[in-house]
Amino acid sequence: MVHEEKAPGTPMPDLDVNEVMRIIPHRFPMLMLDAVTDIRAFERAVGIKNVTINEPFFGGHFPGDPIMPGVLVIEAMAQTAAVLVIASMGAGLEGSPVYFMSVDRARFRRPIRPGHQLRLEVELVRSRLGVYRFEGRASVDGALATEAQFGAKLVAG
Repeated sequence: MVHEEKAPGTPMPDLDVNEVMRIIPHRFPMLMLDAVTDIRAFERAVGIKNVTINEPFFGGHFPGDPIMPGVLVIEAMAQTAAVLVIASMGAGLEGSPVYFMSVDRARFRRPIRPGHQLRLEVELVRSRLGVYRFEGRASVDGALATEAQFGAKLVAG
């Protein structure tokens, strides 16, 4: 498999939802990103998730008081991290899965509701042998909603 890694910190173009789906294998209803911006190879990226009342989880979480499940906010952070890693590695790894390995220090500060736009900031803390460690923060209108540290492994085919 041929791929051309970017130099750490190299600015990369913003990605719309179609480009995100080219890079990671997630699809509706599990695709949690509408765009990824502010990408710096092997350093950081910002995911954008527009939360709508049409999300399949709102029917049961909670009727009459729709709140995005915290675990799905962390999933959105992880998808942003997966886009960061695969885009940094180059086109030869597009579509490769990146599997969760751990979630630590997760904190849920405020509810996320329909009509909110999530800003998902992830930073690569370290990597070794295809295993990556990230710090993530999700905010709405500049207010911190969720934060966590998490680990993931790139499974290159």
